[in-house]
Amino acid sequence: MIYFDNAATSWPKPEAVPKAMGRFLGEHGANPGRSGHALSIQAGRVVFEARERAARLFGHGDPMSVVFTKNATEALNLALQGLLGPGDHVATSTMEHNSVLRPLRFLEGRGVEVSRVPCGADGSLDPADLARSVSVRTRLVVLSHASNVVGTLCPIAEIGELSRERDLLFCVDAAQSAGVCPIDMAAMGIDLLAFTGHKSLYGPQGTGGLCVGERARGRLRPLLHGGTGSASDSDVHPEFLPDCYEAGTLNAVGLAGLAAGLAFVEEKGVEAIRAHETALAARLIAGLREIPGVGVLGTGSAERQTAVVSFNVAGWRCSEIAEALEERAAICCRAGLHCAPLAHRQLGTFPEGAVRFSPGLFNTETEVAVAIDAVRELAARPKGGLS
Repeated sequence: MIYFDNAATSWPKPEAVPKAMGRFLGEHGANPGRSGHALSIQAGRVVFEARERAARLFGHGDPMSVVFTKNATEALNLALQGLLGPGDHVATSTMEHNSVLRPLRFLEGRGVEVSRVPCGADGSLDPADLARSVSVRTRLVVLSHASNVVGTLCPIAEIGELSRERDLLFCVDAAQSAGVCPIDMAAMGIDLLAFTGHKSLYGPQGTGGLCVGERARGRLRPLLHGGTGSASDSDVHPEFLPDCYEAGTLNAVGLAGLAAGLAFVEEKGVEAIRAHETALAARLIAGLREIPGVGVLGTGSAERQTAVVSFNVAGWRCSEIAEALEERAAICCRAGLHCAPLAHRQLGTFPEGAVRFSPGLFNTETEVAVAIDAVRELAARPKGGLS
C-alpha cells in the first residue's frame, strides 16, 4: 500500500508515539492536575512536556499559554468565538478550510462582519488585497498557513507585520504546516496559533491546541466552563492560563503520544522534513504535468507549497480516479472538496473537487514513481477500458 493521505492524518506514526501512549496507560494513567499522588503528578509531567515541546517548536515563550484542545477545529473555534462579537470585523481568505469558514458563517449570524479576500488561481494571497479589506472595525485577521487543497503557502510573516502595524490580532491555522514548515510566532507576528496533533506532528487523533500570544491573553472567552482541578473552592471558572480554556479531563494519553511526536519532529528537524517532502512534491508535480489530460492545481512550484498535490484527469470524476488508484495500485489518497468549498470555487473545481496526493516523511521516491505511472495508465484509457 502507498499512503498518500498525510494531509488528512499522517501514517504511519513513529514507533515512539504508540509506545509513549502504551507506557502512559500502563505506568501512570491517572488524571493530570486533579490529585496529589505520584501517578497524578507523573501524568501532569507528561502533559507539561507536551506544552514545553509545542512552545519550543513554535517559537512561543510561555508553555502555560499552550492550550490543549481535541483538534485544530476546536482551537479555531476557541479563538474565533472567544474573541469576536457583534459589530466586530474579521478578514480572512477564500482558501480557508471549513474549520474557519463555518465558525465565521455562524458568527455572521450574530452580527460579526466577515471579509473573504479572493486569492489567485493558484491559491496565493496578495497581502495588499488583504490590507485593502481592513477597516477601523477590524479586530482579527485569520488565515491558513498552507492550503489543505493545493498546499499554497501564505506570506504569514508579511501579514503578521501588517497586523502589528494596524494593531490587529492575527490568528493562523497551522493544521497543514505545523511540523513541516518553520514557525516562529514571535518573529512572524502571530498572536494565536491553532494546530492539530495528528498530521505533521505525528501524534494521535484527538489532540491539538491553541498557542495564545501575549497580545491575545485575557481577551478570549472560554468555550467551556467546568472542572479544572484548580480553584476548587469557587464555583466561578478560573481566569488564568491554561486552566481557563481546559475545562474537563484532558486527553492525557493522547498528549503523551503528541509529546513523543513533537520530540520526533524536533530530533529530525523541521528543515530536514520539509526538504524531503518538498523533493517528493516536486517529482509528483513534474511527473503529473507531463501526462496528457492531467491538470495539476496550485503554484506548480514545490517550494511555494507543502507536499499537497491536487489534480484532475480529463474524462474522469475525481472520485473514480481515487477508487481506481486504490483498486489497481493500492494508493490511498483523497478525492472531493476536502472540506474547503470556497477554495475549490476559487480554483474552478467546484462542485466536483479534485484528487489529492499528500506524501509525507515516510514516503519514498519509488512510491512517487509508482503513483505517477498509475495515473498515466488511467489517463491513457477510457473509464470503461479498465479490467
